[in-house]
Amino acid sequence: MPLLNKVRTAASGGSRGDTASLSLTRLRVALTLFFALDGFLFAGWVVRIPAIKQQTGASAGDLGLALLGVSAGAVVTMTLTGRLCRRFGSHAVTVATAVLLSLSIALPPLTRSPLALGLVLLVFGAAYGGINVAMNSAAVDLVAALRRPVMPSFHAAFSLGGMLGAGLGGLVAAGLSPTAHLLCLTAAGLVLTAAAGPVLLRHPSPAPPESLPARPTGTARSGGARSGGARNGGARNGGARGTVLVFGVIALCTAYGEGALADWGALHLAQDLHAHPGVAAAGYSLFALTMTAGRLSGTTLLERLGQTRTLVAGGLTAAAGMLLGALAPTVWAALLGFAVTGLGLANIFPVAVARAGAVAGPSGVATASTLGYGGMLLGPPSIGFLADWFSLPVALTTVAVLAAGAAAMGLATRGNRAT
Repeated sequence: MPLLNKVRTAASGGSRGDTASLSLTRLRVALTLFFALDGFLFAGWVVRIPAIKQQTGASAGDLGLALLGVSAGAVVTMTLTGRLCRRFGSHAVTVATAVLLSLSIALPPLTRSPLALGLVLLVFGAAYGGINVAMNSAAVDLVAALRRPVMPSFHAAFSLGGMLGAGLGGLVAAGLSPTAHLLCLTAAGLVLTAAAGPVLLRHPSPAPPESLPARPTGTARSGGARSGGARNGGARNGGARGTVLVFGVIALCTAYGEGALADWGALHLAQDLHAHPGVAAAGYSLFALTMTAGRLSGTTLLERLGQTRTLVAGGLTAAAGMLLGALAPTVWAALLGFAVTGLGLANIFPVAVARAGAVAGPSGVATASTLGYGGMLLGPPSIGFLADWFSLPVALTTVAVLAAGAAAMGLATRGNRAT
């Protein structure tokens, strides 16, 4: 394949390899911007949920049903995005869904009832699910072409975008209406898409992992990987499928916490602890900050602790942090709990997806990613129903329970190794 030949030339220092390396660098920068945009827009929406809840007159249960629109739209889109990426390319789908996400974020503050909110959130969820699948598909190809474990950097960009979006939301929450705020986010999203989109559209996706069989760490020889896969592929199919599902459930458990905290964290601080709107918005910003820091240091952490210890330590840390965040009697203790939770959850999702890919290749990555993002989207409505039945603090403790469960599953899978 031409691009594969360019990557190989780059390894030997050829001039064509320099051109290929520059192209891959530009793709990485552009793709990183789209991950950051996704987090920025999503955070901008979640910090205005309390105001939109009040505007629509929704109860906690009504809001949970409306948020289910995000989940429903995303699940439907996620099942179709893979086909769209195969037909049109993951780069084109990323740009198209970024435009749709930017436009749809302006719709929620225009609603005046829970039903109308749920309907517009179907569109928002469709765009959100589509861009996440498309971006991760593009990132998988780029990571394989670079032959470097840079996947955590993309997720760090998402978290950094979330931190910036939540911080900006906190600053303008008291003085700017949700309608004006989210319209500004629409404009910002369209401008960034116009700036970074042409880079993705001009360059095709790098060679897929099947064509670049080297492991992410770059230590395995491609010939050995090929022969090992050929000898053992048939015997491993059944076990690999089950292992991938386990890693997908680990991703789901931790992404559930991220989605729940994003949508309900600010409301918990404002409603249960009577925090100022700006402080309540800062809760998710602090969570995103510690998650960003954890992901930026993820490669070093994995090199020192290994994948299993990273999974277990992260899950237990997140469980302890969320218990504090949900049950603390003061705002500042709850904020500390949110920060610890972000640090614990930071690398579990990327590690789970990477291990699923090591076991079953790109199909494993796709399965684990879909389950993980499904957890992020199903968490918020689940919290809403539990808050109606019990209370919001009690509902948020389910995040701790699932994080501990992820740690237990990570420990149970310690015998599974990439082949």
